[in-house]
Amino acid sequence: MVHETGYYDLLGVGPTASPDEIKKAYRKLALKYHPDKNPSEGEKFKLISQAYEVLSDPKKRDLYDQGGEQAIKEGGVGGGSSPMDIFNMFFGGGGRTQRERRGKNVVHQLSVTLEEMYNGATRKLGLQKNVICEKCEGYGGKKGALEKCTNCKGRGVQVKVQQIGPGMIQQIQSMCSDCQGQGERFSPKDRCKNCNGHKVERKKKILEVHIDKGMKDGQKITFHGEGDQEPGLEPGDVIIVLDQKDHTLFQRQDDNLIMKMNIKLVEALCGFQKTIQTLDNRTLIITSHPGEVIKNGDLKCVQNEGMPLYRDPYEKGQLLIQFMVEFPERHWLPEHLMYQLERLLPPRDDVMITDEMEEVELCMPDVQTQQKAYSGEAYEEDDDSGPRGVQCQTQ
Repeated sequence: MVHETGYYDLLGVGPTASPDEIKKAYRKLALKYHPDKNPSEGEKFKLISQAYEVLSDPKKRDLYDQGGEQAIKEGGVGGGSSPMDIFNMFFGGGGRTQRERRGKNVVHQLSVTLEEMYNGATRKLGLQKNVICEKCEGYGGKKGALEKCTNCKGRGVQVKVQQIGPGMIQQIQSMCSDCQGQGERFSPKDRCKNCNGHKVERKKKILEVHIDKGMKDGQKITFHGEGDQEPGLEPGDVIIVLDQKDHTLFQRQDDNLIMKMNIKLVEALCGFQKTIQTLDNRTLIITSHPGEVIKNGDLKCVQNEGMPLYRDPYEKGQLLIQFMVEFPERHWLPEHLMYQLERLLPPRDDVMITDEMEEVELCMPDVQTQQKAYSGEAYEEDDDSGPRGVQCQTQ
């Protein structure tokens, strides 16, 4: 003989219902009262899930039939699982259960220099995080004194209805401010004085961030389980994202380093020796031998002097050097000596000049007038002044 029928009534079945009938009834009701579809029926969904948890288990159902809900409580079963766990187990929604059992990840950006990525470094990062309150062990107050929130009636949410026009109303749902969405709360006298009932307290944590040689801009370093703690949840991760600062000399391109080097015309034609200070404070000497003409914009490389390869630091990329040739200023050489220089340089091309050709002079452009020309101002209509355009400065 069945002691009480409350769980059966919740599912809408009789005490003699088969397991398939109980499963079918729960499926129909769970879809109807699921919080995502019916936010105001969270309490109903919780009760339906609790009833199914008991009646779907032969041992629990037999215990309930003999002694009712009290026998279930005294037997130490029920109440330990989340209604969402039951729902996800029944409908195959394991992903949602995983999200509910794990806290959020915390992402921090860490500015690092190119030298630190080249040589490797250890940085200490201080951050504030929530940890389980030591005094109340994450309970929030005096054990056994937790009571249903009277403001939201245990639902954890408040629903407000407001009129937005004639015959039009809007329903707004928000988290209950009294219980912070928990559905339960402590009275002021029973609340933990250390965490004020929040179950967690704020503490400073120092993390040692190891920057390995060859790490790249935007690379992530993960500290597993170092995120905010919360009762009943596995802490999330702290994720450090490296943000590389600009360097005054070198630019990074994957595992290569790129730099620009200014050389004089005599160096470009007759050779030179230059020094380069590396990111690990070594000095390199590069040599261009006489006759190895370097043109403006030429790109040369030094093997194995680029960035160390990540997790293989004894191998390095290339050091790429782009040469910028500096030409001498005007009138750097007296005119009577020009012929001597010309004798040393490759011959110039001869040009055939005829009487039909028109001879013009080269001069420096007027920058201000040129800017107006690009912006369109030089082409504004002006009947008096006539056509305007780029002009040259008077020499």
